[in-house]
Amino acid sequence: MRFYQILMLLTVSVLAVACSSGQSTRDKEEQARIELESKSAEEIYQEAMADADKGLYINAAKMFNEVERLYPYSDLAPKAQLQAAYAYYKSGKYDDAVIGLDRYIQLYPGSDDLDYAYYLRALNYYDQIVNVERDQAMTESALDNLNLLINRFPESRYARDAEYKRDLTMDHLAGKEMEIGRYYLTRGYYQAGINRFMNVVEKYQTTTHVPEALHRLVESYLALGIEIEAYRVAAVLGHNYPGSPWYEDTYKLLDPKQRQKLLNDRSFVDKAVETIFRPQ
Repeated sequence: MRFYQILMLLTVSVLAVACSSGQSTRDKEEQARIELESKSAEEIYQEAMADADKGLYINAAKMFNEVERLYPYSDLAPKAQLQAAYAYYKSGKYDDAVIGLDRYIQLYPGSDDLDYAYYLRALNYYDQIVNVERDQAMTESALDNLNLLINRFPESRYARDAEYKRDLTMDHLAGKEMEIGRYYLTRGYYQAGINRFMNVVEKYQTTTHVPEALHRLVESYLALGIEIEAYRVAAVLGHNYPGSPWYEDTYKLLDPKQRQKLLNDRSFVDKAVETIFRPQ
C-alpha cells in the first residue's frame, strides 16, 4: 500500500513539474510577444538586419516578416518583405524566397526595387541548377526568369550579370541536349539524335556546343546515307568555325570531291549558312 502511495506522489510531482514547465514556456512566449509588439517598425527592422549581418538568416527572415505583420502600412514593410526573401535565399529556403518575391512583385508593381525582386527570384532558380545528367526543369525556370529580367529591365544594373548567367544557363541546357543526342547516335537512333543536335544549333547558337552539334549532324546524315545534308552541314561548320577541331574531324569524313567543293563552291556554302545557321 505504501509503495502505491509513493508512486502516486511521484506521478503527481512529475505532472506538476511538467505543467509548471509548460506554463513557464507559454509565459516566456507571451512575454516575448508583448515585448516584440511594443517595439517600433524601425527597431524590429534593425534587429533583423543585425541577425542577417551575423549570418542568422532564418531568425532575420522571421523578424523581417514581423515588421510586415505588425506594421503592414509602414514605409519599412516593402523593404522588410524584400529582405526576408533575401534571407530565405541565403539560408537555402528557395521556395519560401520565391513565394515572398512573387507576393512582393504583385503588391508593389511600381517599386524602385522591382528589378531587384525579379533578379533575386531568378537567382533562387539559378542556384538550384544541377548537372546535365539530371532533370533540367530548374534550369529552364532559371532561364525563363533571367530572360524576364533582361527583357523587362534592360537598363537595370542587374541586367549584365543576368545576361552572363543566361549564357551559362543556355550552355548548360545545350550540354543536356548534346548528352541525349550522343546517346541516340551511339545506339544507331540517328533521326532522334539529329533532332537533338538541331535543337542545339537552332536554340543555343551562342553556346560552346554548336561546333560539336554540327559535326554530329554530319556523322548522323552520313550514317543514314543522306550525303547532301551532311555536306550542307559541313559547309556551315567550316564557314562559322574554320579553326575548330570539330571541323577538322568533319573534313576527314568527307570524300576528296566533297572536300574540294567545300573549299571552292562559295555559293553553296552561303546558301547552306543562310538556311541552317541563321543569326538570332
